[in-house]
Amino acid sequence: MAMPHNLAGENGFNFTQKLIFSSPSNPVENSLTFDTTSPKESCNTSESNGTLYSNANSPSDSCIKPLCDEGPENKSQFSKGIKYVSSEGEVLVCGWGAFTPSCLQFFNTPKGVLFFLCVASFLQGMTVNGFINTVITSIERRFDLRSYESGLIASSYDIAACVCLTFVSYFGGNGHKPRWLGWGVLIMGIGSVIFALPQFTTSQYEVHFSEEIGMCSSNLSVGCTESVSSLSSYRFVFMLGQFLHGIGATPLYTLGVTYLDENVKSNYSPVYIAIFYTAAILGPAAGYLVGGIFLNIYTEIGRQIDLTPDNTLWVGAWWIGFLGAGAGSLLISIPILGYPHRLPGSQRYIVMRVSEAHQLKDGSHKTASDPDFGKTVKDLPRSVLLLLKNPTFIFLCLAGATEATLIAGMSTFGPKFLESQFSLSASEAATLFGYLVVPAGGGGTFLGGFIVNKFKLRCSGIIKFCLFCTMSSLLAIFIFFIDCPNMPMAGVTQMYDRSILPEGHLNLSSPCNVECDCLREMYSPVCGNDGIMYYSPCHAGCKKVSTSHDSGKKVYHECSCILDAPAASGLATAGKCTSSCERRNLLLLFMFVVILFTFLSSIPALTATLR
Repeated sequence: MAMPHNLAGENGFNFTQKLIFSSPSNPVENSLTFDTTSPKESCNTSESNGTLYSNANSPSDSCIKPLCDEGPENKSQFSKGIKYVSSEGEVLVCGWGAFTPSCLQFFNTPKGVLFFLCVASFLQGMTVNGFINTVITSIERRFDLRSYESGLIASSYDIAACVCLTFVSYFGGNGHKPRWLGWGVLIMGIGSVIFALPQFTTSQYEVHFSEEIGMCSSNLSVGCTESVSSLSSYRFVFMLGQFLHGIGATPLYTLGVTYLDENVKSNYSPVYIAIFYTAAILGPAAGYLVGGIFLNIYTEIGRQIDLTPDNTLWVGAWWIGFLGAGAGSLLISIPILGYPHRLPGSQRYIVMRVSEAHQLKDGSHKTASDPDFGKTVKDLPRSVLLLLKNPTFIFLCLAGATEATLIAGMSTFGPKFLESQFSLSASEAATLFGYLVVPAGGGGTFLGGFIVNKFKLRCSGIIKFCLFCTMSSLLAIFIFFIDCPNMPMAGVTQMYDRSILPEGHLNLSSPCNVECDCLREMYSPVCGNDGIMYYSPCHAGCKKVSTSHDSGKKVYHECSCILDAPAASGLATAGKCTSSCERRNLLLLFMFVVILFTFLSSIPALTATLR
């Protein structure tokens, strides 16, 4: 197959020779022959960028003779540029061992790999960044865990990723990438199943609840006993599940990205990677949505109970999502394990690719081009040293680490920020934050990869684009000068008689509720018809409760602490008071800009790192 290819448009070199593949059916497995006028002429021309290797020798022959010897004056320019890789006659088919049916070869393409990797990244994001954050409070309540214990559960994922990252990326990068990816997704699925296991190894969740708890009653007292529950030991099971999540996800975002990059044209690589990361960003959004639906189902499915999801003792079906995600991960690992170590047709992209790496004056970058370099653990320190000598790579990594810190903080405390600023419920704040993240985060990620492909940006142009995005998001720092006043709360922001409360002091007691024996542990905010929030119905002095037929919310009556109404008619509604902040839309607009430009530079920065 004769393929005239002017490399000036692709790589910036005026290299007009033809690439000859002996068979059009499988160009990857065949040797590459270059039609030139004469070997001598090819040697002397300045357009020849590298040594042309012949495939006449056996693949096992370590000494491959060049078609011509470059002169010493040209040797310096041969150290970079186009890499010519000889074919070794590999069979690049999709399957498992000897089982390679022809119907599976339809998926043996970059698009097929992209589909399965997108599903895997979607499941990973939905599980680790979605379900975990959604169900952590339910797990604390169900298994008597403290906050630091649940923090250890969440951080087990990052600990495992940090421990395995160097070894997986180093040895997996020189090995069979799809096998590393497939086994990683399989381990991630096992971790999800283990995470849900405590639901089936413990006794049923028993709740003894009275409607009068939380109301003003001088005869009511709830005793607290200091005891250590045996259920708290299940935190080690959750940590094991999260640890396996971290191990399994490590190859996905290291080897998965490089496998896509190696098997597609360099101009299309940012688009493929952008789609891959967009799926990873949509995963957490789906995790919040689906996890919220599951939490409205009682954890003991099929059992009748008087509790409602609004009650602080309610535990939802936190485990369903992990079983579904675990089963999905186990299934999706099977096709990933069947892929060859490189896709058919990828050889031509390796041939046409130009090295844009930072060239060191000591020539140590030539060591990294040695085919035998990096196959043993003794080369690991030297590999790290080579990377540390690459200033562009180091600064891109530092920029990525800084942005990752901001993204982690925003994703964790963003809903809390909205909840505090606008007096929203936790579900309302999470939903509103999701409306910001999905179009801004997902759209920005895909758009960044599209821009790199559309304008065919090279490494230097990509870095300039990332700088533009960073400076644009920096202008949105004025978001911190916009705030909404806190809703007044009796005993927290002001006294019950609306006088000024000393800053940093909490005074929930008042003559209107002193006889109610209110418990500070029972936090259940209510909004009085005087526009002030109260810590709980008890702290508002409410003695009766009913349910509104219009909204379905609880309405408390005879609240003695509500000043704008007679004691017999003081009303309070369950939940926080609604904020009427006029700066809300402006605040959300600036948050949208920050998220958009932050994710807009993520794929270009990753592409520059790979280059």
